[in-house]
Amino acid sequence: MTDAFFKAAQHGDLNYFKNQTVSFDTPYEKSGDTALHIATRCGHVCLLEYLLSSGADKEISNLDGKRPLHEAAQAGQLECVQCLLKSGAQVDSLKRADWTPLMLACTKNNVAVIKELLESGADVLLKNKDGWTPFHIACREGHLDIVRLLVDHNNNVLTTASKNKRTPLHTAALHGCESVVSFLLDNGHFSPDTPDSSGNTPLMDAIKSGHTDIADILISRQKADIYHEDNAGLQPLHLAAQVGCLKSVKFLVERLKVKVDSRSSKGFTALMVAAKEGQLCVLQYLVSAGTDVNETDDKGRTALHIASGAQHLETCRFLLDSGAVVKTDNSGSTPVTLARRPELLELLELSK
Repeated sequence: MTDAFFKAAQHGDLNYFKNQTVSFDTPYEKSGDTALHIATRCGHVCLLEYLLSSGADKEISNLDGKRPLHEAAQAGQLECVQCLLKSGAQVDSLKRADWTPLMLACTKNNVAVIKELLESGADVLLKNKDGWTPFHIACREGHLDIVRLLVDHNNNVLTTASKNKRTPLHTAALHGCESVVSFLLDNGHFSPDTPDSSGNTPLMDAIKSGHTDIADILISRQKADIYHEDNAGLQPLHLAAQVGCLKSVKFLVERLKVKVDSRSSKGFTALMVAAKEGQLCVLQYLVSAGTDVNETDDKGRTALHIASGAQHLETCRFLLDSGAVVKTDNSGSTPVTLARRPELLELLELSK
């Protein structure tokens, strides 16, 4: 497909195509799009009808694996969706990563397109390569009207989970979709303590993303466990410290009265986790809240050991200024022996 061919399709120039003798299925080199892909994406129904009547392949895929119906559904082009379905396009065709037109439509807030696909037989329980259904996607986007529509169509969507065991509640909590979280709690059998394959619960997802309003809902309505540990032994406070989410750290410590020195079953504190990741703002808050900078884990390591091993210069400087002591852990290592950066080594040597 030439640039002129491509632009004519973008502008819906029907006369241009009526004067062409080349195959309408010739792909555009950069994207693999055919004229049919472009016409549907741009909503040019008259051109779409002409191309179909002229024998254009309605199931041809571009370089992303999208067929024309995928493009029409994702772009919210209702008339194009209707035209393609009327011509016999496969309603559950799969693009790369096994996404259906319905899944792509659920990434947008276009109820009419989704209704059209459902009425044409789209399978709301199909899963993509990650085990996500259209319902997971709708919950991620936070469009409550679409979430309701999918449940009304088939309430079995409420029991779906992805390949890594993430439920729609995990998804909504992670992405801060408060209205969807409330709807799921009202209409499903979702537990805020249901772990995914990594041991993360919906509460943990809300906490590490800073969605404390959702965390509050999960705790107040469902008594979510604020001390639940994931597979790595991280509790919600440790996760918030790990990602540097000061808002969630404050919420847990000040609102929920989680002990600032709360230790995991593997022996580490939030300070140690923050030190490993170099989360200076969290470290400053934890120290101001009274955490012990010289607390040791089960291996005798302090936050200073951990920060030095991760080569975090400013973190080590702050810990030293806050009273951290250079000491030996159970293996005989000190923060000095763990340092590799010359400036970090110099800082620690001066503190001995």
